[in-house]
Amino acid sequence: MWQFFCLKKLNTHKMKKINILTSSLALILFANLNANAQIKLSDIFKKVTEKQSTTTATGTPTTFEIGQGIKEALQLGVSAGADRLSVKDGFLGNLAVKILMPPEAQKVEKTLRGIGLNKLCDNVITSLNRAAEDAATEAKPIFISAIKQMTLADATNILLGNNDAATAYFKRVTTSELMQKFSPIVTTSLNKVNATKYYSDLTSQYNRLPLVKPVNTNLTEYVTQKAIDGLFIEVAKEELKIRGNFNARSTTLLQKVFGYADKKKS
Repeated sequence: MWQFFCLKKLNTHKMKKINILTSSLALILFANLNANAQIKLSDIFKKVTEKQSTTTATGTPTTFEIGQGIKEALQLGVSAGADRLSVKDGFLGNLAVKILMPPEAQKVEKTLRGIGLNKLCDNVITSLNRAAEDAATEAKPIFISAIKQMTLADATNILLGNNDAATAYFKRVTTSELMQKFSPIVTTSLNKVNATKYYSDLTSQYNRLPLVKPVNTNLTEYVTQKAIDGLFIEVAKEELKIRGNFNARSTTLLQKVFGYADKKKS
């Protein structure tokens, strides 16, 4: 009887060990299956994401996407252009937009430089450009406002239009406001940087010469117009960049919208 009891106890102990071992193996197997499932799911998700990323950068954009893409591109472009011009030497150091003497004063400049008054002439030119750089800080909000008011039809016409379609749009809708905003700023800036004084000194020196026609220039009007012309030149550069340089299309939306335009024009 005692032997039977011991044998039964031993068998029960073995069964517990077997059950524990079986449970452990089951847990290990389940963990491996779960890990493999997660890896496979991760791979599937990655492939789907990659596919979605690829497809969103191609295909035909919706009208809404065209509108958003054009607005995004123009906001980047006008911001970059205005920022470049509103710093010191933004106008003076850029030959494409540097403001020279007014046409009617270029003969004055030549005459005065001929008699050694180079410093006076240089002061005038530097001060005219400083005034334009000062005014350029006000350009960005005006351009951004024009972008926000742009219709979907405007955006589509710009996208599929000429390489300067966006610049032409800005000229049409912002020139009047730019003139109004720039004029008082230019007047203040001209006085602040002594441009008015330097120019008055220059024309006074010239007008004293015998047998010359007196020169009288509306300096504010001249510098204001040249500052606006310079802004449009920089905006046009940015427009060409994003139309012609794939690397300038920094987002998926820009790649899709301008990629579509490339296909339509080819």
